Amino acid sequence: MESGYRLGRRFGWLWAAYSASALGTWLAFGAFPLIAVQVLHAGPAEVAALSSVAAAVGAAVAVPLGPWVEFRRKRPVLIAMDLVRCAALLSVPGAYALGVLTFLQLLLVSVVVAGADITFRAASGAYLKTLVPAEHLLIANARFESTAWTATIVGPPVGGAVIGLLGPVATVVADAISYLLSALGIRAAGGHEPRPGRREAARVRGRDLLDGWRYVLADAALRPLFFNTAFFNGLVMAVQPLLAVLMLGRLGFAPWEYGLAFAAPSIGGLLGSRLARPLVTRFGRHRVLVLSGALRALWPVGLAFVGPGTGGLLLVIGVEFGLIFCCGVFNPVCATSRLERTATDRVTRTLSAWAVTTRASTALLTAVWGVLGGLLGPRTAIGLAGVLLLATPLLLPRRSAALPCAPEPEPSRT
Repeated sequence: MESGYRLGRRFGWLWAAYSASALGTWLAFGAFPLIAVQVLHAGPAEVAALSSVAAAVGAAVAVPLGPWVEFRRKRPVLIAMDLVRCAALLSVPGAYALGVLTFLQLLLVSVVVAGADITFRAASGAYLKTLVPAEHLLIANARFESTAWTATIVGPPVGGAVIGLLGPVATVVADAISYLLSALGIRAAGGHEPRPGRREAARVRGRDLLDGWRYVLADAALRPLFFNTAFFNGLVMAVQPLLAVLMLGRLGFAPWEYGLAFAAPSIGGLLGSRLARPLVTRFGRHRVLVLSGALRALWPVGLAFVGPGTGGLLLVIGVEFGLIFCCGVFNPVCATSRLERTATDRVTRTLSAWAVTTRASTALLTAVWGVLGGLLGPRTAIGLAGVLLLATPLLLPRRSAALPCAPEPEPSRT
């Protein structure tokens, strides 16, 4: 296992910062829809808009930030994005305490947080590449992945208990504090970060906005991964609302059973992320990438066959466990391949374009599958998504590509 490797003090602070913000995010999971329903008495259309519209607009806001961040030091940007998210979230309990909270404010805060989140993730990938030697990037990404799944396991149950005792606004405060802790952790990392080379025109021009997409689509190794992750993630997320309707409505599962069906399988993500590096060491990165990417596509079609009772619950848990385990292996290997494949002066733009596309495709496919669910029924629409997912392995890279020959800056060591 990778736990024996020490990646330096600065990476340790970055990891601690990521852990704090990930836990805060999952503590507050579902808080905004609950506030919209319980406090603002919003209807189904408004609640749906809170997630879909906010994600789409947030992604659009993040588009010009990728090129802008590329030519700036990443650590100050990370701290700024954490503080922006903290301030935006704290405005919600502030307005609630004063009795002036509105649905429009919730929507605007969601947009700001979504845009800042994409920018943070893009900048953090570039920052990580300067902290960790290339041969240890997989270890670092596997640690982030295992942390994410641990937060997924722990956060929602604890957050649910807090909501039950103190209400959903309390978890928003906890989420805001987690971003403040993240900012303090990144600041504590210290160290000298070299200033990226600047172009003649420091201002972002219109054509610069597409730099990330141009770079990805021109690369024979990144291009298939890009389309694979966009379609796979979009289709997997598109069926979640339909599965909720099927399980909580027609099949009569209790809310706690529905929560258990998705919380328990997250253990598979933790196990998969811990196994990623040993598997790569034994079988090679390209083979693990393709095999885990193909295997994760086999599971979702099983959700179309869920039935009532204990058997149906166990089926969902089994399918989700297999899916999440394969994703736990695939995700850090994919993230590492993407970082190593991308030139250092292109990382932020590339990751920003990647995240924007993934979120946009998820929003679009979720809307399309909502319509299909109404026309065909939830079970048929879920099965259709599962069948289409079986074709996504065709988008994976066919062969291992050589890394770019351009020299990269040496990672800073601590």
